[in-house]
Amino acid sequence: MNNAWRNFIKGTWNEKIDVRDFIQKNYTPYTGDDSFLVGPTERTSKLLSHVQELLKEESEKGGVLGVETNRVSSILTYRPGYIQKGEDIILGLQTEHPLHRAVNPFAGIRNAEQACEAYGYDIGDDVRKEFSYRTTHNTGIFRVYTKTMKKARHAGLLTGLPDAYGRGRLVGDYRRLALYGMDYLIEQKKNDYDKLGENNMTDENIRLLEDVNRQIEFMYALIKMAAEYGCDITRPAENSYEAVQWLYFAYLGGQKEQNGAANSIGRITTFLDIYFERDLKEGTIDETGVQELMDDLVLKLRLIRHLRTPEYNELFAGDPVWVTSSEGGMGEDGRTLVTKNSFRMLNTLYNLGSSAEPNITVLWSKDLPKPFKDFCSKVSIDTDAIQYENDDVMRPLYTDDYAIACCVSAMKCGKQMQFFGARCNMAKVLLMALNGGKDEIYGEQIGPEGKIFEEGIPLNEKEVMESFKLYMAWMAKLYVNTMNSIHYMHDKYAYERLIMSFHDTDVERLMAFGISGLSVLVDSLSAIKYAKVTPIKDERGIIVDFKTEGDFPKYGNDDDRVDEIACWVTENFYKELCKTPTYRGAKHTLSILTITSNVMYGKKTGNTPDGRRAGEAFAPGANPMHSRDKEGALASLNSVAKLNYEFCRDGISNTFSITPDTLGKNMGERISRLTNILNGYFIQGAHHINVNVLDRQKLIDAMNDPSLYPNLTIRVSGYAVNFHKLSRDKQEEVISRTFHQKI
Repeated sequence: MNNAWRNFIKGTWNEKIDVRDFIQKNYTPYTGDDSFLVGPTERTSKLLSHVQELLKEESEKGGVLGVETNRVSSILTYRPGYIQKGEDIILGLQTEHPLHRAVNPFAGIRNAEQACEAYGYDIGDDVRKEFSYRTTHNTGIFRVYTKTMKKARHAGLLTGLPDAYGRGRLVGDYRRLALYGMDYLIEQKKNDYDKLGENNMTDENIRLLEDVNRQIEFMYALIKMAAEYGCDITRPAENSYEAVQWLYFAYLGGQKEQNGAANSIGRITTFLDIYFERDLKEGTIDETGVQELMDDLVLKLRLIRHLRTPEYNELFAGDPVWVTSSEGGMGEDGRTLVTKNSFRMLNTLYNLGSSAEPNITVLWSKDLPKPFKDFCSKVSIDTDAIQYENDDVMRPLYTDDYAIACCVSAMKCGKQMQFFGARCNMAKVLLMALNGGKDEIYGEQIGPEGKIFEEGIPLNEKEVMESFKLYMAWMAKLYVNTMNSIHYMHDKYAYERLIMSFHDTDVERLMAFGISGLSVLVDSLSAIKYAKVTPIKDERGIIVDFKTEGDFPKYGNDDDRVDEIACWVTENFYKELCKTPTYRGAKHTLSILTITSNVMYGKKTGNTPDGRRAGEAFAPGANPMHSRDKEGALASLNSVAKLNYEFCRDGISNTFSITPDTLGKNMGERISRLTNILNGYFIQGAHHINVNVLDRQKLIDAMNDPSLYPNLTIRVSGYAVNFHKLSRDKQEEVISRTFHQKI
């Protein structure tokens, strides 16, 4: 290790696994501007050109270039793969060919079969036969699902549940492999195993012993995979190239083993910058070489693919993987964690062109260096490809070494993991509360029987709230127990062996619940309180529509009368969730995040008291409903900023679109104004924002003729997508959103 750690300042990281201490002792904060950045090398441009041809071919074939149907994906399933052998710097693909997808049936064999069939492939007989003798995650879950859970799932009360696909949202601390090498990491896991063996053999201890044993098995497998590429990862990385390569191998191995959504790469750029700075001083690499390493790494991350069903794509449009990379932020000692490599990561959006992956997330603080803030604003204006989260809100809870998973979820690197849990449709919960527990579309009794409100009699706010609280409490209990069932079975049948090996053995677990339809619910409750809302029933005696007379305050206009309802909903639903114990003692967390599922949720929801019509899409995440935020950009942002992160620690997603001319007449004005908007938004304690700077007409043109803007990237709800990959209904929903034309 002496050569690998040469010229590094020693600390507790030398004595135990402590990547944060290594970073704090050795990184070089950067407060300058972007003038040092360089463009792509000739080799990078050549490789990029080949990738672009493959992406074009992938698109022409309906979104899937190829499927490896005859093998079950794992770390050692495939021989080494290259984009162009001899041209790749960073080595490794998921399969033997770029953009070819692997079959991973552990989450569900039917899911894998359907995904293959959807793209014209037939899953191999050997794979089908092998899994006829296996229990998958999906099979296990449906063995224990209750009738009510199945009804809630079918009706769209609980939707997007990870019960037929890998759960995802795990962020391994892949930096550990580069810093320590696999031999040392395995040694530490074996020590943990021996210590667990000294404990009483309780259910939890037995489960943990097996977990660690499975982790060690796959750590050895990763050594073999890397060796096939001619790399010895048993030892620590000794230079910049090896630091990037070792880290990528760790991430890639997890993607070969698991097809869970949003297994993000973490917080890597400041860590890698330590190696870059050392090697730059030693003269073994120059700035062009460093940027080339980052460009090649990002190019590999852009090729990550998983085999998905059309139903999955209905939920999560645009074929996202959420290889989220977390940038910037501040240290607990007051130094910025921005380095030159933070700039280099953003620079890949210029060198390689705009892209949805990796999902670059800037951890914004009021104390970030102004040149970095302004560069981020410039990149947002130019590419619409990055998002922002409030480091000043998250850092006190997660320390200064946390990363974002998926879209907006924070976790301590290697010390926390998440049980992902999709969303509850709160607008439908309100309709159920009015219909005595019946679903408004199917007419089925799902919840407990309760008060059925009368037709022709205006709704009384107090009575509605009493009923809503009862059904919200019922929904919360059902939600937690559904999640417990899912994650028990996922651990049993589809455990993430390699990814979890890059976590502490005594990892802290979080369970992520979610709300969809917040603005629909809030505006509906506001209408009931401030206007006159009269129910209308159909021939079944079910309330299916409403006559709403008079105006009412609408969420998104900085009006406390309605914004306080939004705050009440999130706080009280979170508290109701906390009343039901979770699997493995996980901490309850809540998000306001819909991904692109807001379209599908709307399809499953009838008419609502706010005037929204049956089937109409919800607003994404915590956004106001489309075009209801009439008072300008700042008023809209102020409403969202009032939501309390204390009750929504899984994240509060806000997707914000503004026209270029509204920001300013030239780039200088636009950068300055956007930086000021972000400062003002986050200083209020707001959590997250996607930024799109574009005109509605550009999206309309791109929808009607994709060839006009083939690389157009937009932020949709916690992540970015290539616009042409969205289905027509989702493109239309994005176009219908508010594009602010006044501040």
